Amino acid sequence: MSVLTTMKDVFKITLPTPFPVGDVNVYVVRGDKLTLIDAGAKTEEAWQTFKYQLGELGYKPSDIEQVVITHHHPDHVGLLDYLNDELPVIGHPKNQPWISQDEVFFQKNEPFYLELFTQFGIDPAFIKNVDMTNELRYSCHRSLTMSVVEGDSLPGMMGWRVIETPGHAQSHIVLYRQEDGLLIAGDTILAKISPNPLLEPPQFGETTRPRPLVQYNASLRKLQKLQMTKVVTGHGDDVNLPHELIQKRLDSQKERAYGVLHMLREQPMTAFEVCTRLFPKVFHKQPVLTMSETVGQLDFLEDLGEINIEVVNKQFIYHTK
Repeated sequence: MSVLTTMKDVFKITLPTPFPVGDVNVYVVRGDKLTLIDAGAKTEEAWQTFKYQLGELGYKPSDIEQVVITHHHPDHVGLLDYLNDELPVIGHPKNQPWISQDEVFFQKNEPFYLELFTQFGIDPAFIKNVDMTNELRYSCHRSLTMSVVEGDSLPGMMGWRVIETPGHAQSHIVLYRQEDGLLIAGDTILAKISPNPLLEPPQFGETTRPRPLVQYNASLRKLQKLQMTKVVTGHGDDVNLPHELIQKRLDSQKERAYGVLHMLREQPMTAFEVCTRLFPKVFHKQPVLTMSETVGQLDFLEDLGEINIEVVNKQFIYHTK
């Protein structure tokens, strides 16, 4: 597998993952510091592939001087465990409990998800089969050495700045270089698919759950205002017409949501009932992904003022107005 030169000093390395999404793209950026953007899933196959492709660029893993992570999902952080323990790891502060696999954080999450899934109308017997931590074996046990937020610059990466893009993950950031309009987008913009805005618990004193699809649409609209010429992505191909793609994603999202609105006009439903109609063949195999997508559509419609929520026996029943 060859290494693709993306732009003058940014190089793409494509690594295998054990996930349905397929390969993940990570990036080597030549600057004042040799920087790795994202790190792939923690598998031996990914590690051997990484070393080989890095070698094609004339480097070895010990040459990397820092890692910036776009978000905390295992396919983007796992190989941190293969890299030098002293290597600086930079990312949004909301990465920390996930990449360190903080046991207290996960213990606090259990009642949150139990209450949430009860509100969404999921059968308790089904809830027992939902494993929120299964994929973490492909993640890492590391800590951030530096946190970055909206507008921050990055050490050793002159001209790049951080833009927060919550939605697909609460920890998500992208890196933008105004000089040539290049955006390193992680999973916020993908050429072929729209990323799933995943349900996550609140962090850092937040009292209500995030509404990831509403956030994701706001992130896309923020990026749409940038003077982008090219987007390099976390999965799949580069995007050469990013503004057109973003508008397509926003239009498609609205169309999907109004399909859900049409269902609710027929009869009020719980989120789980909507989910089983949207994903009849896969909801039981991928409950977190399908429920995240479903709740995202309902959050979107609620944000637009199209639906109301009635609480009956601790379950949310969604009604049209």
